[in-house]
Amino acid sequence: FSERLVYPWERDSFTKKSPLGKIPFIETEEGGLSESQAILEYLEECFPAIPLYPKARFARAKCRELIQHLELNAEWVARRLYKECFFGGRVSQETKDEARERLVKGLQAVSKLTQFAPFACGPEFTAADCVAFVHFTMIRKATLAIYGEDFVEQLIPEVAAYMIRMDARPHFRTIMADRDVALEIFGRTGVAYEG
Repeated sequence: FSERLVYPWERDSFTKKSPLGKIPFIETEEGGLSESQAILEYLEECFPAIPLYPKARFARAKCRELIQHLELNAEWVARRLYKECFFGGRVSQETKDEARERLVKGLQAVSKLTQFAPFACGPEFTAADCVAFVHFTMIRKATLAIYGEDFVEQLIPEVAAYMIRMDARPHFRTIMADRDVALEIFGRTGVAYEG
C-alpha cells in the first residue's frame, strides 16, 4: 500500500471515497472504503494469510466485542474532551462531568474484556491491538489534560506494561509520531474540531 497525507479541512476533495469526509479511509481497486472496523474486516478478507482476528468463531466475536467497547464506550466518550484537550477550544463543565462518569464505566467494561496475555485478546496480535493502542493513548492524553488523572492506567493497571510492549513495535511508533505531527498542525492552523 502507499500512504497519502490528507487533512480534515480537505474533506471536500475526498467525500466520494469517505462519505462524511472522515479519516481514515482507503482507496481500493473497487472504490473507497471508510470506517476503521469496515477497513479492518476488508483487509482480513483480502489477506487471510495474515489474520487480524482469531481463527475460532467465539474468539473472533470477543475480539470484535472488545473493539466495540473501546470505540463506543471509551474513545467516543473521551472524544467529547478533545476540543479542549488538543485544539484550544473549551468544553463545558457539564460535558466534563458526564464524560468522567461514562469513561469510568466504559473503561471498567474494557478492563473486563482485556487479557494482556501478552496482547489485548490473548496470545496473538489482533485487530483489537490496533484499536487499543491508539485509543488508550488518546484517552490517557485527554484525561490527563482535562482531569489531571490517567483514567486508563487507574482503571486498567495492566495497560502500562502492555503499552510498552506495543510501543516497541516499529509500526506503532510510526503511527503515533504521525498522529503527533497531525495534532500539532491542527493546533497551529486553528482548524475547528468537529469531533
